[in-house]
Amino acid sequence: MEIRTVHANGVEFAYLSLGDGPLALCLHGFPDTAHTWRHLMPELAARGYRAVAPFMRGYAPTEVPVGFEVGALVADVHALHEELGGGSDAVLIGHDWGALAVYGAADRFRRSVAMAAPPPAALVPGFFSYAQLKRSFYVFLFQTGLAEIAASQPDFLPGIWADWSPGYDATGDLEFVRRSLGEPANLKAALEYYRAKLGTEPPTGRFTAEQTAADAGPTAPLLYLHGERDGCMGAELTKDMSLPEGSRVELVPDAGHFLHLERPREVNELVLGWIS
Repeated sequence: MEIRTVHANGVEFAYLSLGDGPLALCLHGFPDTAHTWRHLMPELAARGYRAVAPFMRGYAPTEVPVGFEVGALVADVHALHEELGGGSDAVLIGHDWGALAVYGAADRFRRSVAMAAPPPAALVPGFFSYAQLKRSFYVFLFQTGLAEIAASQPDFLPGIWADWSPGYDATGDLEFVRRSLGEPANLKAALEYYRAKLGTEPPTGRFTAEQTAADAGPTAPLLYLHGERDGCMGAELTKDMSLPEGSRVELVPDAGHFLHLERPREVNELVLGWIS
């Protein structure tokens, strides 16, 4: 898959593309890249979709813009849908930060899938449990001036992957991450997502409607997938999840946070079954 570029929402996005047909937009999270969809994209293409995986704003080779609130991600999705020729038959798939974008942008897509990051209404009540606060230490670290120093240490991002998906060999993924976040500006951009989320970084004020939609959560049925052994967001956060009528929630056994990489066959079958 070659890397192409498109200008959307004032940002020059790099993206991977495979296949022809209705748009299937695949959004990655942290600390990850568009290459995370390398197992799903060929399956989407084989089913007649044009699978597109952008490098999210700030993740090289996409440029580093201003603004990293979730509303900006939603606006990116809207613009990418338009610029890439998406129609009413397009589908949307997001993991981690990509999932948070799904919640605010799914209304433009025929079907949507979110993974590994519950919608705000489900996340907030469980976030303050002791167990989840321990898992989420990095969120609070990223609000401080020590964040860039800590996150740039050789063992930090490998440690994140090891904690979040125990037993998974992330060597190849970490090489992709190194290429994408190796420069200080890109690493800082990835941390800005978290600073904007907790308000340490003030919002730009440019994406108010999109932020409101993201905060409200999904309004159309979606498929939500979560690894049973997720070391980032505990599976217990899905216990009392409230989603629109017709939605489906699946816990993937023997999988952690990067469930689509750890159990690609099972996850691909669930995704393809939902969108077909």
